[in-house]
Formats: sequence, C-alpha cells, structure tokens
Amino acid sequence: MSGTVKSMSMIKQVLQLHKGGRSNRSIAVKLDLDKETVNTYVRTVKANNYDIDELLKLEDPVLEGKFKAGSAAYTDKRFDELKERLPYLEQAMKHKHVTRYFLWQEYLTSQPNGYRYTQFCFHLTQLLNARKPVAHLEHNPGEKLYIDFAGDTVDLVDFETGEVHKAQVFVATLPYSDYTFAMAVASQSTADFLYAFSRCLAFLGGSPKIVVPDNLKAAVIKTDKYEPELSQLMADFANHYGFVVLAARPGHPRDKSSVENEVKIIYNRVYAPLRNRTFTSIEELNVAFGEKVRDHNQTRMQKRNHTREELFIAEEKPVLIPLPQTVYEVKYYIDLHVAANNYIYLRRDNHYYSVPYACIGQKVSVIYTRTLVQVYFKNQSIAVHQRIVGYGYTTVKEHLCSSHQHYLGRSPEYYIEKAKQCSEELEKLIRRIFEQTQIPETMYKRCDGLLNLYRKTELKAFECACRMALDHGQLSCKFVQRVIEKKTYKLYETLEGENRETSLPKHENIRGREYYTYNLFE
Repeated sequence: MSGTVKSMSMIKQVLQLHKGGRSNRSIAVKLDLDKETVNTYVRTVKANNYDIDELLKLEDPVLEGKFKAGSAAYTDKRFDELKERLPYLEQAMKHKHVTRYFLWQEYLTSQPNGYRYTQFCFHLTQLLNARKPVAHLEHNPGEKLYIDFAGDTVDLVDFETGEVHKAQVFVATLPYSDYTFAMAVASQSTADFLYAFSRCLAFLGGSPKIVVPDNLKAAVIKTDKYEPELSQLMADFANHYGFVVLAARPGHPRDKSSVENEVKIIYNRVYAPLRNRTFTSIEELNVAFGEKVRDHNQTRMQKRNHTREELFIAEEKPVLIPLPQTVYEVKYYIDLHVAANNYIYLRRDNHYYSVPYACIGQKVSVIYTRTLVQVYFKNQSIAVHQRIVGYGYTTVKEHLCSSHQHYLGRSPEYYIEKAKQCSEELEKLIRRIFEQTQIPETMYKRCDGLLNLYRKTELKAFECACRMALDHGQLSCKFVQRVIEKKTYKLYETLEGENRETSLPKHENIRGREYYTYNLFE
C-alpha cells in the first residue's frame, strides 16, 4: 500500500501508549494507524530488547536509525482524499440523475490512481453510514485535556496611537472536572500557542495523559522551512511533557464538546463582565482574565454540590504527570549540505558551524533550538554548538583536518613549543626570530621551513647549522639550508671558541682567501 513514512514523533506516541499498557489494537485506533504498523514497532522493541524510556529520550534522527528509517510504517492517502470529497459526493447523490458509477468516473478524472469501482463504493458506503448516535462519554480523572482557541477575540488598544489590535484567547479544560484555563496571546502563531500551552500546564501543576487539540493546521502562521508545521512541534512538546496527542477530527466539534462548551461559558463569565473595560496590554488583559477564570472555577456547578476547583484538587491534580525539570525549547528541523570548508550554513541566523571534515559533501540533519545547534549524520550526533545569531563562524578545532588545525593554531608559543620538542638549538633560533620582530605572523612561514628542514636533516648537522645562524645573526631559513647543503657546518665544527664567531666576515666588501667562505651563503 502506497504512502509516506511515519514520523519519529508518531513512533514516540506509539511507544508512550505501549508503555502505558495499551493493546496494539487500541493504539492503532487512537493514532489512526494500521494495526500491523503498530505490531511492527512493538516487535522491533521486543526483538532488540530496547528500553522504551531510553528510546523516548532519543532525538528523531537517532530513533530513526533504531527503527531502520521507519520502513514498515506506511499509510494509504486515497482514503483521506475520498473523505475530503465526501461532502461533494453526498450532495451530488441527492440529484436523481447522478449514479455512483458516474461519480466514480468523475473521481478517476482527478485521481487516476484512486480506488477501483468496487472499493470506491465500499468506502463511500462506510463513510456515509458513519453517522451514529452521540454517546455520553465517561472521563477519567487527569486523563484528557481539551485545548482550543476561542472564536471571538478581545480588543487591545494602543495607548499612544489608539490603534486596536485583536488578541487571541487560548482555552483549555479538563473534561472530568471541567476545570478551565484561559489566557490571551498576541496571535495563534506557533510561539504564542506553545507559550500559552506551557503556562496552562504550569497552572495545572502537571500534565494529563492525553491532549485533544482542535485541528492543528488552524494554528500555523505560514508554511515555510523556518516555521515547521505545528503538528511536528506539538509532538515534540508532547514528548517533552510526557503526554499523547490525539487531535480532534476536522469538522467534528463533538470530539471536543467539553472545551466547546467551556468556551461558551467563558464568553458569558469572562468576556461579558469585561466588555466595558479598555485594555492596553496583554499583561493587563490576562490579570483580568485570571480573576474571572478563577471565579468561574470556584462557582458551584449546577446539579452538583462542589465547584470545578474542588473536584480538580481532590481527584485530578494528584494523578497528573509531574512537570519536567527542564524548560521546553522549540526545535526546528532542516537538512543541510556540508561545504568544502567543512562548515554548514544556517541561513536563518546567517552563521556557519563546523562539522567533522570527513562529512564534506554529505547531507546532514540539523536540529536547532533557541540555544543549541545539533548536527546528525547517519543517525549519529557529530556536532553540538551554541547557537549564535549573526554573521560569523563557530569552529571546533577537532573538526578540522590536521593541516587546517595547524594553520589555525599558529602562534609564537606554538612554534616555540614545537621547536622545543625537536631540538634545543632550534628552540633558541626560533625564540631569537620572534624576539627580533614586532609582527609575529610574518615569521610563521620561516618557522614552518625550519621545522620542515629539521625533519629532512641529520640531527647533528642541523643543530650545528642552527648554532652558526645564531652566532652570526643570520636567522633566515635559507641560511640554515645553504649551510647544510654545502656542508659548511663541518668546517665550523673544527673551529673553537672565538674563531667560530669570526669564521664569517661582518661586512660585504671582501676579497682574498676568506671570500670563498663568505660566498657560500650568498
């Protein structure tokens, strides 16, 4: 059956439910997965003796490697496409001249790879017969939390310009006690949505086992590579707090009737009393919202002898999942190529980050948060950097090849230490070189040349050549090289004491027997 690979976040949802003791069949029903898909994941865990808690802590690229890139998790899109077409089909079938065969031919025109006629009729019948009587749902304490944005906004007036802004209102309710939370945010953006949700969980003092949001696509700012779909962020958020996400079906308000009803009550008990007040900031508005929501939760419920708050504190709060110690950070996902200089470029920050040079030319997976940039290659973490916004390069020296490490590590101290490990005379010569210059960088190539000459020359000859360079103030690499090539160091070794210092003339205008010795080094 054709389809797309299930995300690692979906696998984590399966693991959460399996850990909670749910059967494979019930997991498949709750997550709208094929039962065999769930069976495959569970068999993989058991066959490899994986620890579920450890799997849930893994980042998505690492988890993907554990499950062999999710090769068994596929879904058929044709059924979803047929469901989207259902309102049109239902309306068209009311016309007396329209048959199912005619509708199937229309269907194939837009979906050439769609269902054959028998399957088309079967699924159409199933979808049309899906309407069932509404059942009363029994909720367990602390099991579910319904969340949504209220349809009506609240006006915020700019104090300086008088401009009116529309604040969005986030609403959440626990269906068992109807304990409610509400706060205003600037928009339904990903950042504002998750901020409001995190404040909700802090207000409750814990997390439910299941969160039922409205259709998540309604809370997406826009679709681009810098703002991932809310479903991905919501799954990460859920995994951080330890709950499972079961999104309500689009166009099915009864799936979240509790929060829909609480929104109506919020309109009456929060919006209405505040209708004549003017608010100039989100903070001021939320103070007023907090007071009215508290009054709502402490109001005795009809036909019951307790308030929402009393029932929540007595039966729900003790069974909520404890909040994690760490603060949640939104994660962004992107695939990047490693450039020839073994850096990746994060365009959103206009910044470069190093990765091991062995990955040059490869595609890597990058997960970045507000503070960290993590790089993965073949399901393994290969680099972790502090995130920096602004042009520049962040480099880990060990990521570079040896020649690049040498280039970046150059300094007078670096060369002196290298020389010390080679020869005492070479150390003296390099120290003298740096003592006689005010711009050390101009001497780095000379030091490289001396170190290279050391590796190619017999130690005794090299040290003697270095002594000659020191005695006569000839500190160039070329001088040492010529001494070695012309073997002048042998003559120098026969001289003693002060004769060594006078073995070379101190001026240029020379003729006679000593001229030959001086000319060796020109």
